[in-house]
Amino acid sequence: MKPFLIACSICCFVAILKLPIEFYTFLRTIVSLGVTLLIYSWIKQKNYYLAVVFLLVLILFNPLLPIHLHRKSIWIPLDIITGLLFLIIAFYKKSEPVKQDEKATEILPVQKTYSRDRIV
Repeated sequence: MKPFLIACSICCFVAILKLPIEFYTFLRTIVSLGVTLLIYSWIKQKNYYLAVVFLLVLILFNPLLPIHLHRKSIWIPLDIITGLLFLIIAFYKKSEPVKQDEKATEILPVQKTYSRDRIV
């Protein structure tokens, strides 16, 4: 999934340039697909905060009902932020909780010593 997220990020950064409308349609499709995969995995992991953030990105970049902001100066920061989000998620190293060794410690019964047991 990491290479796909990097590809989505690169597409977002390339979108800063002045390109034909077909590229922006492709951008909406590829970003929507990447965001849908991320939302699915986070809902499965019960990480709802990131799912909500990327749900907003999905609404902004959806290809079926596109949101037209009509000015390139508005889209440039949105493309940069989205590209950075994809890069952060792609290179974020998830730290796993440290598990302590659960070795069964054998508890030996304590032997009582009596005064008659001592050798004089």
